[in-house]
Amino acid sequence: MKVYSTENIRNVALVGHGGCGKTSLMENVLFETGVTKRVGTIEDGNTVSDYDRMEIETGHSINMSIIPVEYKDVKINFIDTPGLLDFANEMYTAIQAAAVALLVVDAGSGIQVGTEKAWRFCQEQHKPVFIMLKRKDKDEYDFDELVEEIKAKFGAVCVPVSYPLKEEHKEALNELIAETDEELMEKYFDQGVFEDWEFNTGLRNGVANADIVPVFAYDPENGQGVDMLLNVIRKYAPNPMRHTPYKYVDASGGEDFAMPEMDGPVSTVVFKTLQDPFVGKINIMKVITGTLKTGTELVNTRTGKAEKINKLLVLRGKEQFDVPEASAGDLVAVAKLNVTETGDTLCDKSKSRTYLLDSVDAPTLFTAISAKEKKEEEKVEASLVKLREEDPSFVIRHDQETKQTLLGTQGEIQQSTIVAKLKDRFGVEVVLSPRKVAYRETIKGNSDVQGKYKKQTGGAGMYGDVWIRFSPAAGGENLDFSEQLFGGSVPKNYVPAVEKGLRESMETGPVAGYPVVGIKAVLHDGSYHDVDSNEMAFKLAAQLAFKKGIEAANPVLLEPIMRLDITVPDDNMGDVMGDMNRRRARILGMEPLGKGFQKISAEAPMAEILDYSISLRSMTKSEGSFTQEFVRYDEIPQHLATKIIEESKKSE
Repeated sequence: MKVYSTENIRNVALVGHGGCGKTSLMENVLFETGVTKRVGTIEDGNTVSDYDRMEIETGHSINMSIIPVEYKDVKINFIDTPGLLDFANEMYTAIQAAAVALLVVDAGSGIQVGTEKAWRFCQEQHKPVFIMLKRKDKDEYDFDELVEEIKAKFGAVCVPVSYPLKEEHKEALNELIAETDEELMEKYFDQGVFEDWEFNTGLRNGVANADIVPVFAYDPENGQGVDMLLNVIRKYAPNPMRHTPYKYVDASGGEDFAMPEMDGPVSTVVFKTLQDPFVGKINIMKVITGTLKTGTELVNTRTGKAEKINKLLVLRGKEQFDVPEASAGDLVAVAKLNVTETGDTLCDKSKSRTYLLDSVDAPTLFTAISAKEKKEEEKVEASLVKLREEDPSFVIRHDQETKQTLLGTQGEIQQSTIVAKLKDRFGVEVVLSPRKVAYRETIKGNSDVQGKYKKQTGGAGMYGDVWIRFSPAAGGENLDFSEQLFGGSVPKNYVPAVEKGLRESMETGPVAGYPVVGIKAVLHDGSYHDVDSNEMAFKLAAQLAFKKGIEAANPVLLEPIMRLDITVPDDNMGDVMGDMNRRRARILGMEPLGKGFQKISAEAPMAEILDYSISLRSMTKSEGSFTQEFVRYDEIPQHLATKIIEESKKSE
């Protein structure tokens, strides 16, 4: 594949609901441009985009694929993205890397959840959009009716450009073109028509500014509409120089925006990482400024280390082509970089900056993951690290309290995909189990108890005796320890041992074995033996006192409380509010977000929302979303605490 200049490059993110026909459209594009000799199908498992074995087996895209095609004098870099909502972060990344999004709509299904999700993100990114209506035959749907539905949902900027155009479509398009420029507006009012160059310039500017969204129709059975699509992308899609400004952080830490530059020092941002079975790690990046050439040495701004670009690759699905250089705006891959990951910036050391990709959806479904065979624990962890290089939208956390390794995902499909990849690629099997809740123990009352440890063996004995007052600590401190000893009842040199015994006891409470918090302990009396007393004896005496003192001071269990911000369609507010009440949640407020959505702010016990991502999707037909964060610990109702204590004792 030859090297293309910046003005002859078009970067197009192919987005839409799962199963809407993105990959099939891509196959027709490849056939139309002569890349393939026959149109591949998802059923036959021979499409260029979905080459991963799991994608072939499931019939769904899991990873974004870069599919460049050459059409007339331009190179169009299509980025085919998954439509399944569990992999929406792939779509978000592709939209940020592209200059325009091609939103595919299944005409038979109309606007779906994935359609709206893609549209909203494009709006947030101020990204130009084309809409392609995929139809199977002319009688399957009413074109005008679907266009009206799209306009009602996404605005009057959506206008048909498929031929034959009706008169009202032509008028709507001309009016939108007129609004792109004052001179065009005057001419339209005076004459009602444009010269071809005026029409083309106005449409090109309208698309680039997201003021015009062209709507096409496409028939996958015979490929009708593909050539028109390619021609429209060539003529009207913005080239990389018209990409929205890139946010970056400079060397001093200040934020700014950069425009693409064909000249000047090289800078690139990595937006995807692949693990190739033969080549190893491959980083896919976008050149933002300058021209990237083989042999160039760039600095990774995250690590501060240099990376040498030994070979540049153009990817088309799983195919790889060597190229000597890549112009600003092009998408290119580099193999075997040492310290570079997704999201990293590589740039010339003379002009250091770090580009910022917008944050993606945080994982909301957490499940414990462990190796099926204990001997393979390290292998599982190393394999997860490699998978996360490809897909940073999932996380791995080690919970020190529950001793669980947690897999955080966007949903059950992503979760099962990771499990399958671990077995398929790395030959390791894992077990998923429910996440444990990190409860706490504390006291609500007071106690004054003795802890006495006395042991006599044949030789030296052990003797430690303490009296300790226990009460709730102000401010919920873990342990507020002090001493009020008089008359040498306990020698001062044994006081640190008493405190150490109490602090160790705080790690495992006497009620259900959970860490203890919010305890004030005052050592006020005791006794000792001149020969048999030592630090160990007083430490053990303190631990005996702790157990007795906590049990006598009205102990209670505490549970973690999470703050939730839930985005909900207006139509589902009743169901979601009712569900929140069943989860012992406290509603903090509601806020209209517009465009048919509201935000519910609430607090709920962690134990009640472990599966909330699954339930919310079910209630809202996958349109709802939420974020969560820990806020505090609260006392658990007694009837629930009793169950937790019983379960804890059984597990012992």
